[in-house]
Amino acid sequence: MKTNNWIESFRHAINGIRSTARRERNFRIHIFFAFFAVAACIVFRVEAIHFIMVGFSIFFVMGMELVNTAVEALVDMYCRGKQHPLAKLAKDAAAGAVLLASIQAVIVGAWVAISVIRAN
Repeated sequence: MKTNNWIESFRHAINGIRSTARRERNFRIHIFFAFFAVAACIVFRVEAIHFIMVGFSIFFVMGMELVNTAVEALVDMYCRGKQHPLAKLAKDAAAGAVLLASIQAVIVGAWVAISVIRAN
């Protein structure tokens, strides 16, 4: 059911993030690496623009993982365990989106690390 109350909508969104964190191992792995990346940025005192880029990369990966989880749940609910080529395509494509976002985040992280090394 749709709600017009923005506070309730916000609560639903937070519940979605919590549920995904509880149920999905890969989401927890992304959370671990996000904390590691933020800690590294703080320890090595990266420039603000680099910190922002790392932050955007983190949110992009986490967002893609949430979308991937939603796609998988919908496909599983609809197919009820039956194999279908379009179901496989949907799940593989959503997983591919997470992979591309993760590769982008690694590239940004490497670029920030190289910038820090060169600055010192």
